[in-house]
Amino acid sequence: MMQVLQGAQMLFVAFGALVLVPLLTGLDPNVALFGAGIGTLIFQLITRRSVPIFLASSFAFIAPILYGVNNFGIPATMGGLMAAGVVYLIMGGIIRVKGVDIIHKLLPPVVVGPVIMVIGLGLAPTAVNMALGKSGDGGTQIIAGDVAIWISLLSLLTTIVISVFAKGFFKLVPILAGIVVGYIASLIMGVVDFSAVTQASWFAMPAFTLPEFNINAILFMIPVAIAPAVEHVGDMLAISNVTRKDYLKKPGLHRTMAGDGAATIAASLFGAPPNTTYSEVTGAVMLTKAFNPVIMTYAALTAIVLAFVGKLGAVLLTIPLPVMGGIMILLFGSIATVGLNTLIRNQVDLHDSRNLAIVGVTLVFGIGGMAFGIGDFSLQGISLCGLVAIVLNLVLPRKMGENLIVDSAQMEEGSH
Repeated sequence: MMQVLQGAQMLFVAFGALVLVPLLTGLDPNVALFGAGIGTLIFQLITRRSVPIFLASSFAFIAPILYGVNNFGIPATMGGLMAAGVVYLIMGGIIRVKGVDIIHKLLPPVVVGPVIMVIGLGLAPTAVNMALGKSGDGGTQIIAGDVAIWISLLSLLTTIVISVFAKGFFKLVPILAGIVVGYIASLIMGVVDFSAVTQASWFAMPAFTLPEFNINAILFMIPVAIAPAVEHVGDMLAISNVTRKDYLKKPGLHRTMAGDGAATIAASLFGAPPNTTYSEVTGAVMLTKAFNPVIMTYAALTAIVLAFVGKLGAVLLTIPLPVMGGIMILLFGSIATVGLNTLIRNQVDLHDSRNLAIVGVTLVFGIGGMAFGIGDFSLQGISLCGLVAIVLNLVLPRKMGENLIVDSAQMEEGSH
């Protein structure tokens, strides 16, 4: 019984982030809960239930899913996400044969850093539009701007204050806290519509969506797998440090990567966002010392049960746009900062003209919306900049002669 309660607690920690992804991208939150539960169970099966970690909706895919849903529709986007899951499986196979070094060679920090920054910054206008009560594209004013800005600021400030100043368990749920405070403010200001909740039944089948396969959607999604795949390695190192067991050796990084891929493929089969290992849950494991992987089995089963509660999904869909917009401002900024920190932590020398070329072109292609197409085939945004970063890294020689930027000390030295 204790393990069941601990499992429910782990789901509570992950809940805010888990439902945020479908709510931002137009997917069904009940399906996301189901996908997270099924995905975690599949991950446990592949890793022989040896890692105490929970898998749920990946933030790295928010921008691509939004773009995919608007341009290809939900079924084709799911087909693209399934392809991204296959990339994880391929990476797992490569790691098993060649070792983890091959990933570092193909995806060094100079490639991964700017791609993660594009994922974060590419959707900045959408976050601001939603915070101001507009639709994501800014075309429609859904909630009055003067009301929306206060709601979004309250959500944003609460999330910041909890993440910076809270202690213990509360430090693990800043997004949930931001949603709760923003929702209360929305209730006070009278911008919450409960009509869908009264019409919803208590128990209902989630709105599952079968994937369709569109070559443009697939080619768009495949490069997006780079960032969460690299993040997966970091999460495995983090949970290994917490439990003092080396999961990169047993069950092995190839198994955990394959587990993540299979979980993402399974989620996309039902219309759920792709799965990734949740660092919030790793923090909860560290705090509670709940090292038994069986606890995550109960967290997964709880998520699956809640997926069939129709009223829950309806309540989640009443959360107003400005609440999400306020949290998105911090969320997308944080993702971009992770990319920046990847460059800083790995001491990527941006005075080196080779590195500057890779980072500069990747950022402008990604954020500027550069597109390349022949007939029905097109590459743009994250897919294009990810591919460009990998190709530039492979073809540009390690030393390109003179650096493009010379610091002031060198200039002074040269003038004497």
